Amino acid sequence: MSTQELVNQIKKKQSFLCIGLDPDLDKIPSFLLIEEDPIFAFNKAIIDATHHLCVAYKPNTAFYEAYGLAGWKSLERTIQYINEKHPEVFTIADAKRGDIGNTSSMYAKAFFEDLQFDSITVAPYMGKDSVEPFLSFPNKHSILLALTSNEGAFDFQTKISEKKEVYKHVLETSKSWKNSENLMYVVGATKATFLADIRKIVPKSFLLIPGVGAQGGSLEEVCKYGITDNIGLLINSSRGIIYASNQEDFAQAAAGKAKELQQKMRNVIVNQ
Repeated sequence: MSTQELVNQIKKKQSFLCIGLDPDLDKIPSFLLIEEDPIFAFNKAIIDATHHLCVAYKPNTAFYEAYGLAGWKSLERTIQYINEKHPEVFTIADAKRGDIGNTSSMYAKAFFEDLQFDSITVAPYMGKDSVEPFLSFPNKHSILLALTSNEGAFDFQTKISEKKEVYKHVLETSKSWKNSENLMYVVGATKATFLADIRKIVPKSFLLIPGVGAQGGSLEEVCKYGITDNIGLLINSSRGIIYASNQEDFAQAAAGKAKELQQKMRNVIVNQ
């Protein structure tokens, strides 16, 4: 999916909501456990109830890999279902990959060619040759970890190196990489006040913003500092939506929470 196609969907749906599909067999409604594939059954119900309210889905691969081959099959079925039924929705493999060049090439093939995701989260620690293989795929996006929402982000990402925070070095250096127009960046919602400085470095790039909802990030703060003419934001909520209920109404409850966020986003877009 091209960036412009994503922007078109944001305008059409009046939403820049991304829903994280992070299924946990200990948390999904117990009646689903009798299904042949309870993870896919859970995801399918969430997708059917929310696809008109969001522009992106983000499965975190750890929640599938934890269940071995069966979990990977559930991930495969989930992305196939989205691509077949709702091809207009932007898909993000939250896999946080990043390794030496030939390994990254194989990761890219796995997620872009085999599973047909539109994008993947990538760790920048190993530098240019660990990221550029992902960037070589047309209309596929690499979402670079820049400033994350977790407490440990302060261990390294905000430390000063050569009179500048490390995350700023990551942002600035990445702009020089081949096909850098295919880059997006992860910035945690709990770091909203940093967005003003981030926008000075990447003024037009899309930012994936996790941490709104269960982690306490503020949609209003994120929009205040991070929004662009084309919105430029994908606000992710996972637990706050998909676990709104563990009863038979779980999909409807998820849709209700998604609707609340979508309406707030609509107001932002209308009043921009």
